Amino acid sequence: QEQLVESGGGLVQAGGSLRLSCASSRSAFSQTVMGWFRQAPGKEREFVAAISTSGGFTRYAEFVKARFTISRDNANNTLFLQMDSLRPEDTAVYYCASRADYVTVIHTTRSSYKYWGQGTQVTVSS
Repeated sequence: QEQLVESGGGLVQAGGSLRLSCASSRSAFSQTVMGWFRQAPGKEREFVAAISTSGGFTRYAEFVKARFTISRDNANNTLFLQMDSLRPEDTAVYYCASRADYVTVIHTTRSSYKYWGQGTQVTVSS
């Protein structure tokens, strides 16, 4: 049974928007830092954004600042990534990730996240 399930990916033209969702079945969701990563073909998986347990603190990779917004709905165990002003270089598989249960420190490294979704493909055409 998948614990993190992403949805919302698809094909969009440059300049368009997409909203990714990640449904979590983990009971500690509301008390755990969550993040988004992405992996383009032939490249390493890279950090995109992370959010604190309450949603009051966020952190972004430089290349998505002012374009992407991470948020969470703790009542419904769901993580979001609103992506605006998309560019062809944003094309990648996007992954939802969770730190270990009850870990509240935001981190940007892949190895700091314990649980991963299967990913959702985002393709931006020029």
